[in-house]
Amino acid sequence: MTQAEIEWSNTEKRVAQDALKKAYEREVESLIRRVRENASKISDLENVWQLHDFLSARRHDIDGKYDGREAFLMFTLSGLVKEGLLQLSELEGLAADKRAKVSLLTRM
Repeated sequence: MTQAEIEWSNTEKRVAQDALKKAYEREVESLIRRVRENASKISDLENVWQLHDFLSARRHDIDGKYDGREAFLMFTLSGLVKEGLLQLSELEGLAADKRAKVSLLTRM
């Protein structure tokens, strides 16, 4: 069975979407803290451009990371667990086989 053929119940979809939201909020909070730290150290124009480049790269990364389409949910969730933005325990409510697949993908 391919990832696109995996069936997600309404409960599982809600659990996955809640998990994506939590991870996104954590990442945004972390980014804001880092930007504040970096902005407080700006001393010249080069520092401004470095901050701009950092933010552009982070925006690109974040915009592509939170794909909630069913066909990509396993990969999205496992990537977030791998990065430490989610814990496997936060995926309670998914079927055991889906949690096991997410766990397996985090080790790849």
